[in-house]
Amino acid sequence: MKRKNNILIVDDDAAHRTMLRTLISGWDYEITEADDGSSAIESVRDCAFDLILMDIRMIKVSGLEALVEIKKFNPAIPIIIMTAFSSVETAVEALKNGAYDYLTKPLDFDELRLVMERAMDHSHLKKENRILKENLSDQFDRRNIIGRSPAIVKLLETVAQVSSSEATVLIAGESGTGKEMVAGAMHFNSPRKDKAFIKINCAAITETLLESELFGHDKGAFTGAHRKKDGKFVQAHGGSLFLDEISEMSLGMQAKLLRVLQDGEVTPVGSEEVIQVDVRIIAASNKDLLQEIEAGMFREDLFYRLNVVTLKMPPLKKRQEDIPLLAQHFREVFTEKNNKKIKGFTPQAMDHLLKYSWPGNVRELMNAIERGVVLSRSNEYLDLDDLSLISDTISSDDESSSNDILPDGLPLDEVEKATILRTLKSSGGNKSETSRRLGITRRTLHKKLKKYGVMP
Repeated sequence: MKRKNNILIVDDDAAHRTMLRTLISGWDYEITEADDGSSAIESVRDCAFDLILMDIRMIKVSGLEALVEIKKFNPAIPIIIMTAFSSVETAVEALKNGAYDYLTKPLDFDELRLVMERAMDHSHLKKENRILKENLSDQFDRRNIIGRSPAIVKLLETVAQVSSSEATVLIAGESGTGKEMVAGAMHFNSPRKDKAFIKINCAAITETLLESELFGHDKGAFTGAHRKKDGKFVQAHGGSLFLDEISEMSLGMQAKLLRVLQDGEVTPVGSEEVIQVDVRIIAASNKDLLQEIEAGMFREDLFYRLNVVTLKMPPLKKRQEDIPLLAQHFREVFTEKNNKKIKGFTPQAMDHLLKYSWPGNVRELMNAIERGVVLSRSNEYLDLDDLSLISDTISSDDESSSNDILPDGLPLDEVEKATILRTLKSSGGNKSETSRRLGITRRTLHKKLKKYGVMP
């Protein structure tokens, strides 16, 4: 049986505390009560809570004082502050000291429930991210590979198993799925981890330059070769060399690469010197190499030399349960990078992320979240409007009805109206559910509907 989330309600007003207990327990939460900040601090030391709902003005120990002490003991627990004194200064002080959010009395119950759900979702995702990063930390470095889906778990189990070997590995998968990160995880969990991990994109360099990049060259070997240069194989000696998009390598270069893999030695361009190299090869391709062989574009003998172990990267659409974890991770990274304080996603924004097909995979999701953070005007949550600004990256993937498609150039007020009315219709006229899906309070929804001439 699934454990109910345990909520600590802290308020010296017994009547208000009783009202909250009755209301919140009806939302299927376990409730614990405290009548002062001091007893709240003791309760937190004795019991694990999923969330604290705490009044700010109390006689003995205030909510702000209790907040500071509780955060020292357990910085991960989300705390929502309540107050009848709506003051910007108090709100800022509470948030600076670690409060998750700040609500004013009399409470809007729809808003309270929404904020509580967001706070616990955020807390659970942070905990899952931490566990995922710590998982197998003693023997396996994930290299920031985030995921809990069966496809990712199975992939990482194989990576952990193969990393300690000297086998050549071929990583297959669509662009943006994280092939380079998996290659990095393989190197940094191998006996070669203290040596170099060298990467090269075979698609980004012309054939002439690629030969020089891989094998090195002597001074004067060609125009512009003003000095002797070691190639990637020599630089990776004792370590690993990641050959990304190897399918883009010409047949001539493939033959030269095959010879290096067979003999373990390279000859720099313009030189007769033979250099012994000890390098583990990890190759990647976003194309089906068997099809490339049939088309005469890839050497079969090189394929079998590379294909000792094959890892298949799952596309993001096949690991939907990883999207919230990845989205929250990227939000944390880019809010810090851009000096913002965005706490999470509104329910409808996350729903949008989950429904999109992500043809660009994890890279596209990362770019989408970064743009959303940069363009967001909110200091709290990324909303559907923030993601809708990314028109070239995120669009609705639901083609079930042409009525859902809004014409270009429609004023924002009309877009808002159409979205609200469509959500109200799909919710069967249930205004609480409509508010929840849109991430707004019932009071705000009432005002909007009245503005549109739809009497709630």
